[in-house]
Amino acid sequence: MEIFYFLVFGGLTAVVALLEFTKTSRDLINTSSAFNALKNNYLVVYSLMMAGDWLQGPYVYYLYSQYGYGKGEIGQLFIAGFGSSMLFGTLVGSLADKRGRKRACITYCITYILSCVTKHSPLYKVLMLGRVLGGIATSLLFSAFESWLVAEHFKRGFDPQWLSVTFSKAIFLGNGLVAIISGLFGNLLVDTLALGPVAPFDAAACFLAIGMAIIMSTWGENYGDSSENKDLLAQFKGAAVAIASDEKIALLGAIQSLFEGSMYTFVFLWTPALSPNGEEIPHGFIFATFMLASMLGSSIASRLMARASLKVESYMQIVFIVSATSLLLPVITSLILVPTGVKGGSISFSGCIQLGGFCAFEACVGIFWPSIMKMRSQYIPEEARSTIMNFFRIPLNIFVCIVLYNVNAFPMIVMFGMCSIFLFVAFLLQRRLMIIAESQRSKSEDWIAMKEREVEAEPLTV
Repeated sequence: MEIFYFLVFGGLTAVVALLEFTKTSRDLINTSSAFNALKNNYLVVYSLMMAGDWLQGPYVYYLYSQYGYGKGEIGQLFIAGFGSSMLFGTLVGSLADKRGRKRACITYCITYILSCVTKHSPLYKVLMLGRVLGGIATSLLFSAFESWLVAEHFKRGFDPQWLSVTFSKAIFLGNGLVAIISGLFGNLLVDTLALGPVAPFDAAACFLAIGMAIIMSTWGENYGDSSENKDLLAQFKGAAVAIASDEKIALLGAIQSLFEGSMYTFVFLWTPALSPNGEEIPHGFIFATFMLASMLGSSIASRLMARASLKVESYMQIVFIVSATSLLLPVITSLILVPTGVKGGSISFSGCIQLGGFCAFEACVGIFWPSIMKMRSQYIPEEARSTIMNFFRIPLNIFVCIVLYNVNAFPMIVMFGMCSIFLFVAFLLQRRLMIIAESQRSKSEDWIAMKEREVEAEPLTV
């Protein structure tokens, strides 16, 4: 493997280590032992859940191909997963708000374990069932756990600022370190131990079962709106009204869909972008490098969110601009640099430039996740948190299904250009969100100041 990849990986490792080991009291938030107990318990569970997810990711396509299915049939299986998340995600999210977030997290474990079990069958219908179950599980993963944490955090009376500590650590571990370890562990099972492509799914089921046992034994239950006279349709209407009546919630949903849509499109495009002529690239090592870049982003986010004077709405504008520029690099390099046209060989010069840009994008992803979680905790009403969060995923899943269905219809640079435009639009929406938030914050401060003056002006009575 070329030294270039080791230099990029080593450089990112050094920067992450430097950021983590040079944190001062200004970069840390003082918390209580009771909060730390909740945080550590959640981080263990979240890391196990993400290990169950990351172990499967690199081997889904490979397993289907080993069963003899072609690109078209595999594409249909992937579309089924995203379609299932879109159709059933809001339903299960509403059930989480009404029936309990702990139950929803346990349901995630059971559903995803069953999805892993279906991978043992080569039958197309069984695999399709597994994708449907996986889609439902994905919706729960990205809504129920966060909803449980936020509700439990406030129920125990902890400082809202402390949520950023849990969010940034969860992304640093779950979307960074755990992803890297899971990739290496999966490679050990499949290649080194030669246990076959189903082995990572069996390992994932084991981690999910361990996590479920911890949830069942240590977590308490919490709810959104548990009114007995409020059915699911009423919950949907309530969530829709909340989105329509509060511009901040609508903007947040649009920003999330635009960024995540670009992120999932990038997942499909980075391999052909770095090897347009069949260049030999170390896919697993590059994936680990991307996850390391994500860890770098989450480490930066923890420092940013530790400063009470620095608002999330403000610095996220810069994140979206950097993201848009990073995914525009393949378009720029294709216009400036003349392609060699030579088949095979090592990564090209333009590929090296793009890899650097992709690492910058992954660092932005690492900042995005804890930051969007923090904004959701501020703006989304508690009674319909899971429902609204899954509402946000509907346009995302529609977009990803369209991309999957038409992945060969558009040139790659058009797809990257589209993602860059989406991220620039996210920047504009983020700017609008900041203006609204600052305006409301200013009005609130003026109102408090007025009330204080009124109290001071009141005559004393004997």
